[in-house]
Amino acid sequence: MGQFGVLLRQWRQRAGLSQEALAQRAAVGIRTVRGLETGERTDPRMGTVRSLADALELTGAERAELFAAAGRDEPAQVETLRFDPLAEAAETLKVAVEARWRREEEQRQIHDPVPLPVRWEGAPADLQDSWRNIGGEVDLANRLDQVVEVYRKVGSRRLVVLGRAGSGKTVLTTRFVLDLVKDQGPVPVIFGLGSWHPERIGLRDWMAEQLIRDHPFLVAPGPSGGTLASALVDAQRVLPVLDGFDEIAAGLHRPALNALNTTTLPLLLTSRVDEYRDAVEGTDVLTSAAAVVLQDLTVDDLADYLPRTTRKNVWTPVLDEIRNGGALAKVLTTPLMVALARRIYSDTPDHDPAELLRFHEADAIERHLLGSFVPAVYGAEAERVQPWLGYLAEHLTRLGTHDVAWWRFGTSAKVTGLAVGTAVGLADFVVEAFVVGALTVRGLLFAVMIGLVTGLFFGLANSYVVRGAPLEPVRTRIRLRGRIDAKVWSRGLLGLAFGGGVGAAYGVARAAAFWVVTPGFEMTAGVLVDVGVFGLVFGFGAALVFGLVAALEAPLDVRSAGSPVDLLEANRRHVIELVAFFVPVFAVFVAAATGVVAGGLTALRFEVVWSPTTALALGLVGGIGGGLAYVLSLTAWGQWVVFARVWLPLTGRLPWRLSAFLDDAYRRGVLRRAGAVYQFRHARLQEYFARLR
Repeated sequence: MGQFGVLLRQWRQRAGLSQEALAQRAAVGIRTVRGLETGERTDPRMGTVRSLADALELTGAERAELFAAAGRDEPAQVETLRFDPLAEAAETLKVAVEARWRREEEQRQIHDPVPLPVRWEGAPADLQDSWRNIGGEVDLANRLDQVVEVYRKVGSRRLVVLGRAGSGKTVLTTRFVLDLVKDQGPVPVIFGLGSWHPERIGLRDWMAEQLIRDHPFLVAPGPSGGTLASALVDAQRVLPVLDGFDEIAAGLHRPALNALNTTTLPLLLTSRVDEYRDAVEGTDVLTSAAAVVLQDLTVDDLADYLPRTTRKNVWTPVLDEIRNGGALAKVLTTPLMVALARRIYSDTPDHDPAELLRFHEADAIERHLLGSFVPAVYGAEAERVQPWLGYLAEHLTRLGTHDVAWWRFGTSAKVTGLAVGTAVGLADFVVEAFVVGALTVRGLLFAVMIGLVTGLFFGLANSYVVRGAPLEPVRTRIRLRGRIDAKVWSRGLLGLAFGGGVGAAYGVARAAAFWVVTPGFEMTAGVLVDVGVFGLVFGFGAALVFGLVAALEAPLDVRSAGSPVDLLEANRRHVIELVAFFVPVFAVFVAAATGVVAGGLTALRFEVVWSPTTALALGLVGGIGGGLAYVLSLTAWGQWVVFARVWLPLTGRLPWRLSAFLDDAYRRGVLRRAGAVYQFRHARLQEYFARLR
């Protein structure tokens, strides 16, 4: 018996196995086991040795000894790597988050020339949970460049950052994200809490929606159903940085705090002190959360910072006045007011900060700084742009949000109906004139009537659809390969009902136009037949198109960016693709279907006037008119065109090139980007412009 056989028998007996049991467990023959133990077989195959070692559950050293006794070394086993869609999505999200907030930090000149020294102290005991629930008492006092270090001291990983308006909360959250995103672990993502309605949607679902808004690729299906965004949130691969608890709509702070207390998510929450204190007094503190309060800047901080922002020696009188106390010393204690003063006086030629000495009340100084900011950054253009900024601020205040979202510039059903009616009427008149080859009174009258009917119909449809919530940007694209599922059938039924209504209205308008311009035309039963035919043909045509679009929709791919301009461009491309697909399919179907119906009615002895030209005109009018009406009234990009590109500029409330204006305001530092939306640089600036209206 050789060494291999001795070892095999020894370890088999130690495992309490018979030769038959070992053979069965290792999936080898009983003769093989017997032959190896007796020495009759001296050259076992590699697979056999590995199966026996696995069956005997040998340690690493024992496996090596068994393979050596067989006269060979066990080859290293390469572990098959499994694709983890959540890990891939988290890594992509991490790259996008870091790039976005690094650009924002540079845009806001946080490090030019040095960051302002944002500091904090531990909050009063009545604003945080007990240290036993938090995970042990620690000293939380520190400064901006050590925010992640302070956060890691908190055992529960739940921290509340409190401060008055302009005290540096947003600067802190940006630095927190950029420092923490470098680590392995959950991806820190800033969520602006102002758009959360805790009584309508839970925190996790709302976070998933915000992730999809800012990172469209996360709408893709997750590994266990739902979206990648919801899967990341549920798996706690996202660390929520909840910015602006105080910006939640009035009356919802206490429900919001209750909702936060139903979760155990690690998080960082920012708020003004008064709003958070009110919520705590009405409910309870944030469970297991420590809290800190941001401190005012000191005279030494200002003396070290302001002179370094310019080569001009202009800040000495102001610093002397601050050292003496008074109104100016009260105002220039927050990073916001210091940043405004720096932009107005250090970065703008011929502006002397000594003019601040003329004011003797803190409110007057703040109003002066807020009011001088836009003239400083726009120069001679300030007078032209301030009314636009005022309308923008008023619009956001009316909506109860801080987000300048391009898809939320208007929801008026009347304006939408007017736009649809005008566009469809003009399209119908041009198409019919082109196909028929002549301009006719009947064609003009029909264009007016179909415009009125379509405008009314789609205006009502728009009113119904946006009643609960505004139209959202699409997060899909058209792919060549599709699949049929429940969504396809439901969309098809929707198209059948919607197209049928439009077709019936088309038939009525067509008959009315003939009745007006054709002497002796009578409203007979044939009119009802026409209405029925148009309703069926348009209904089934719309069902076909709606169903095909649903089948061919796919999520936007990972390369799709979530900036406002990129998301707008993605939606524009999607709508163009949709119309390019919609019009030909619908036109061909209507032309062919009306021909089939006309033949059937003729066989039933109905008097039918039909020609390929008439069918082509009908298909093109229906396809182009229907496409325009759908886009303008029932898509977010269409509503952007109606309001932001036409109606609001036409009425003088916003500029004609709104996208360029918003981007320019961002580059000048008046606005900031927060994912797929813009915001005013600070809520105080929005409040100031809203009051000017």
